[in-house]
Amino acid sequence: MNVTLDPVSRGDEPTVNRLMQLYAYDFSEFMGWDIGDDAVFFSGETKATYRPEPWRHAFLVRVEGRLAGFVIVDERSRITGDPSVVDMSEFFVLRKYRRSGVGAAAATLAFGRFPRQWEVRELADNAAAIAFWRKTIGRYTGGRFVETRFDDDRWRGPVQSFDAGRSEILRR
Repeated sequence: MNVTLDPVSRGDEPTVNRLMQLYAYDFSEFMGWDIGDDAVFFSGETKATYRPEPWRHAFLVRVEGRLAGFVIVDERSRITGDPSVVDMSEFFVLRKYRRSGVGAAAATLAFGRFPRQWEVRELADNAAAIAFWRKTIGRYTGGRFVETRFDDDRWRGPVQSFDAGRSEILRR
């Protein structure tokens, strides 16, 4: 199975924004979000919209060339604001491709693009995401990651921290 991460170009932004609607649908289970009368999450708001920033990197996930999701990576910690830490800001794989290795492959490709300190966050109630990230990061790092649970204004849920640069050396 050939999984790729393709950088998002200006022309891809409508595609990412439509995928963000599917992502918001998935998260509505945990966040209690309602859909608008226009059948759009967050009409006129930015929560379910991709916005390019110099420190943000968006990628389309493709399987055998077919669209399968997206990855958005921020070059700054969501927890501390540290620009030397990479944050997995948003990660979405279409249901068709879940539990097939596509998500782990996409995550591994993202980690390899930014070989330095990472933080990956999950909502406290999202047991499937927590299990996925523990397993994926555990395999990538050989179990060399730290998990911290936050319950404050910065974040509510677990955060895995690891050094992707060091992990890449360990995996060779």
